[in-house]
Amino acid sequence: MRSGVALISGITGQDGSYLAELLLEKGYEVHGLVRRSSTEAFERIDHLRDRLHLHQADLLDQSSLVNPLRLVRPAEVYNLAAQSFVPTSWHQPSLTGEFTAIGVTRMLDALRLVDPEMRFYQASSSEMYGKARETPQNESTPFYPRSPYAVAKVYGHWITVNYRESYGLFAVSGILFNHESPRRGREFVTRKISEAVARIKLGLQGELVLGNLDAKRDWGYAKEYVEVIWQMLQTPEASDYVIGTGVQHSVRQCVEYAFEHVDLDPEDFVRVDPALIRPAEVETLLADPTKAREELGWSARTSFRELMHIMVDADLEAQERQTGRRRGQGDLR
Repeated sequence: MRSGVALISGITGQDGSYLAELLLEKGYEVHGLVRRSSTEAFERIDHLRDRLHLHQADLLDQSSLVNPLRLVRPAEVYNLAAQSFVPTSWHQPSLTGEFTAIGVTRMLDALRLVDPEMRFYQASSSEMYGKARETPQNESTPFYPRSPYAVAKVYGHWITVNYRESYGLFAVSGILFNHESPRRGREFVTRKISEAVARIKLGLQGELVLGNLDAKRDWGYAKEYVEVIWQMLQTPEASDYVIGTGVQHSVRQCVEYAFEHVDLDPEDFVRVDPALIRPAEVETLLADPTKAREELGWSARTSFRELMHIMVDADLEAQERQTGRRRGQGDLR
C-alpha cells in the first residue's frame, strides 16, 4: 500500500472528475479505472489527462479489478462506478444489479485479496430510502428502495458494511443525496432543465418536457460533496454518513430557478408528459446531515438556487460555443 496514492472507479463521471481534481490539488498520485469502449467519453477529465494514470477495468470482471490494485497499491480506493440512472434501471434491471450491486462485491473482494489495509469508499445513494419511513432521513432510517437501481444500491451499501464487520476492512459508505453540477449527465432532471433553458433562451428549442413536477429532493453541489467523500477516508474509524443540504426543493422549483435566471416564464415553455413518471415514484427525500456536520465539520455552502444559476450559465456558454448563437438572437417566446 502506497500513501498518497488513490484509485477511483467511475473517474470519468461527474463525481469522479471532481474528486480527481481535489486529490490532485492535495498532492495525490491519482489512478482511475475506465471501461474499454470503442468511443472514449473522457470530456469531464480531458483537462486532467496528463496528470492521471488510467487503467482498463470492468466491474463485471473480477480479474480486471485485481490487476490494477496489485499494480498501483493505492492507500485509498473510491468506488464511484455504477449504472446510476434510475429510469434505465427499469429497462435493464439485471445489468443494473450486476454493476451497481455485485460489482461492489467484486471490488471489495479484490481489495481484500490484494491488500486489506487499503481504505475503501462506496458511493451509496439517498434513493435507498425510496418510500421514506421518516423525514428527514439519517443514518438510522430504514431503507425502502423503489427502483432496481435503489435495490442494487442497498445491496452495495450492506455488502460494504458486511466486509467491514467481517474482515475488518476500513470500508465506508457515503449516503449522498442528489448532487448536481454543470458536469451532470444530460439524462438527469436538473441538467435536462438547465440545458433546455439555455437552448430556449438562445432560440434553439421550443419547449421542455418533464414528468413529475411535484417530486421533492435535497439537491446540493457535487463539487462540494467530493470534499466530504475524501474526509470519510481520513477518519480514525470507519463509519457511514448521510450527506445532503438539509433543505428540500421540488422539481417545479428547480424549473422556476432556472427560467428566472434568463428572465423567462416557465409557463410558456414547460409541458408535462405522464409517460416520464416512474413506475414507482419516490415523492420526497430530505437529508439529516447532522452526523457529518458534527463529526466531519462539513456542511453544504451553495444554495440550490445558486446551483441552478451556475448550471444554466455553464450550459448557455456551452451552447453558444457549439452553435455560434448568442443571447438575444431570437427568443422563441
